[in-house]
Amino acid sequence: MKDRLFKKVFIISISIYLLAVIFLLPGVFSGKILLNQVILNFGSLQIRWYGLLIATGVFLSFYLANDTAKKWNISEDDLSNAVMIGIIFSIIGARAYYVTFNWDYYSKLPFSEVFKTWHGGMAIHGGILGALIAVYLYTKIKKNITFNFLQGLDLMAHVLPLGQAIGRWGNFFNYEAYGSPTNLPWKMYVPPQFRMPGYESYEYFHPTFLYESTWDLLIFLFLFYYARNKKRFDGEIISLYLILYSAGRGVIELLRTDSLMFLNMKVAVLISILFIIIGISLYIILSKKDKQEG
Repeated sequence: MKDRLFKKVFIISISIYLLAVIFLLPGVFSGKILLNQVILNFGSLQIRWYGLLIATGVFLSFYLANDTAKKWNISEDDLSNAVMIGIIFSIIGARAYYVTFNWDYYSKLPFSEVFKTWHGGMAIHGGILGALIAVYLYTKIKKNITFNFLQGLDLMAHVLPLGQAIGRWGNFFNYEAYGSPTNLPWKMYVPPQFRMPGYESYEYFHPTFLYESTWDLLIFLFLFYYARNKKRFDGEIISLYLILYSAGRGVIELLRTDSLMFLNMKVAVLISILFIIIGISLYIILSKKDKQEG
């Protein structure tokens, strides 16, 4: 492989992941080590693992996307502006999505609670939708832009799974996003105060955060290499991302105990199915168009 950056990213990401799995997870999963959500306290200000890991994911994704942008002749200014707008829209989208599908709970609270994201309640599907909207608006409004809508989505999609893979470890430190009770060898101990209502008598659960983080990391490594070395047409990477991520998320969501619901169905499963259909359709349409033009 001629892509030296990919080689470095592959070795470093796999090494860090294996170290975490080998040396951190056994103690926590057995219950011998209890995690603290807070890293440091500065008076009323807290630095939490969740926030730090999300920020780390965003920074690393931007760094790698910037290198790919140079290969695609996309200006750093355009990328930086799009990323800043994308982050804002992603936060708004993630919160709006969560609140919308959990309105029975928020409707009973003061309206100000809707804006208190530090109290928890963000949904990745809402964040993805927010980012899609941000890229669309930026490419339509900005003049003399160095990338089009589909290129922007491809640039986002080839690094987004890395941010998701890292962010899922924030769920690990928060003892959230775990699955149903299990006695499998890799079962995860969840302290009583973090157990979902109805599951208070169970101690061990599926570590669904780990399932999804692993899947996200594999998708990232594949898409990062593919986007930089094998991409054939604009829109190819976002299509593959929608298909691959949604396939894994839809299956893993079936194990979750904290899913958002709509008409007694898991919203994430429904959205995953929709994204797979969109991804396949988009890939077929764009692939045919590329062959006709080529």
